[in-house]
Amino acid sequence: MHDKDPTAYGLITYLWVTGLAAWGGLVSFYRRVKAGESSFANLFELIGELATSAFAGLITFWLCEAAQFKPLITAALVGISGHMGSRAIFQLERWAQARFGHRDHEGDGKNG
Repeated sequence: MHDKDPTAYGLITYLWVTGLAAWGGLVSFYRRVKAGESSFANLFELIGELATSAFAGLITFWLCEAAQFKPLITAALVGISGHMGSRAIFQLERWAQARFGHRDHEGDGKNG
């Protein structure tokens, strides 16, 4: 089987992935509003939530595709990571560090 790269997917695929993830972000934002942690009037927070959720969902989609998950499992994980937003990105970062190792940059003493 030929490995796909990010340019091999069509616009419809990217629309459903980012839309599903952003929907998860919207649900998360709504939960925070209902809990009194945020306000519906905070448009910038909502936009930030949707963008972060879409990004987390997109990364999750690519990882699921690389692992050859079934489409329904992929869709569920995209929605969950969209709902998690920045927490999903943090968890994916931790996974990548554990998987690929956490290395110093050429002895400059900075981790990253």
